Amino acid sequence: MKVLFVHQNFPGQFLHLAPELAKRGHDCLALTDAKNTRASAIPVARYKHDAVAVDPGATRLGRNYTTMSDRGVTVARAALALRAKGYVPDVIFGHSGWGETLFLKEVWPEAKLIVYAEFYYHGRGADVGFDPEFGTANFDQVMIAQGRAAYLGQALAHADAGLSPTEWQASTYPAPLRRMISVIHDGVDTAGMAPDAAARFTLPTGQILRPGDEVLTFVNRNLEPYRGYHTFMRALPAVLAARPQAQVVIVGGEEVSYGAAPKGEKGWKQRFLAEVQDRLDLSRVHFMGKIPYPDFVSLMKVSRAHAYLTYPFVLSWSMIEAMAAGCHIVASATKPVQEAIEHGKTGTLVDFFDVPGWSAALTLALAEPERFMPLRAAARQAALERYDLRGNCLPRMVAFVESFAPTPAAG
Repeated sequence: MKVLFVHQNFPGQFLHLAPELAKRGHDCLALTDAKNTRASAIPVARYKHDAVAVDPGATRLGRNYTTMSDRGVTVARAALALRAKGYVPDVIFGHSGWGETLFLKEVWPEAKLIVYAEFYYHGRGADVGFDPEFGTANFDQVMIAQGRAAYLGQALAHADAGLSPTEWQASTYPAPLRRMISVIHDGVDTAGMAPDAAARFTLPTGQILRPGDEVLTFVNRNLEPYRGYHTFMRALPAVLAARPQAQVVIVGGEEVSYGAAPKGEKGWKQRFLAEVQDRLDLSRVHFMGKIPYPDFVSLMKVSRAHAYLTYPFVLSWSMIEAMAAGCHIVASATKPVQEAIEHGKTGTLVDFFDVPGWSAALTLALAEPERFMPLRAAARQAALERYDLRGNCLPRMVAFVESFAPTPAAG
């Protein structure tokens, strides 16, 4: 069958699925933004999108929907051009997060449309207003968040089915839409991301870290409050004071993936570093920025304790990968995490805002590694059973997509 993937940053969540379907003989094509320069294992068509200027006097709710639906129209026009050349997919699988799938059924009504339903915004009960440091959710913020969900609901309502990576993320959708969603995680390569006594990670200083060394890790795409960077940094002074041999390796960019940037700054790194740096031995705190994936793999294999925090929001791949590597994960007791980590069995959970609690938990994790070896083994086993790419998630994903194949005509 013909399968069209739609994602402005393709391959994104389709990194493994698209080539696997192609390998199975399906005719796969990706439609992506012309500005996307990521490599693709399948053929790619591109659309050129220039966002229209939105009236600054319009409500933010209106501006958001205009932005997303405008991209959706651009993608639909690109789809019309493909159709004019004779291209008609059997199945379309697109991410709903940027409005790209909104109008594809108008171009290809005969195709089955699956949307990747990653998260449905809420005015209350999820990320908005979760962190009181940045203000409680006022009425306008609640309305804006609820407005952001409008195009997400529309995308799923016009689709044939949805797919979410976790039960909690699927649960953010209203009940009538939740019934349309299947849950299959994207999967992690548990063969490549596995404990390895020969692993090595080289710091900018030239020091080489090995499994068994006293290494504390913190990894995110960007260093920001949504991923608990502020809580982690505030916990560090007490940890480093108690553990004079510990090395702290922090991976992440200085931009903003989620939420807003601090006024006058592009990101949060310096804001929270400045708050604690006079109480830190900075020779033992290593900011790596964004690193190549093979280096990240090596880092997870030498980590003694891995800190992961998140608002009630999308769960990071990196936490599941850390489980596969057999890390002792010290994580926030927030709903996305609690689906994957069981306190005292596959990791240690700490209240997101409890800075002394974080200092104590991380210090103990570094001081008594043997005590937590059963948790590390159990975390890896959980990753093997629930999130393994080749043995679990990818076969299920393939079967899910193939279940939408057209039925051969009778006779």
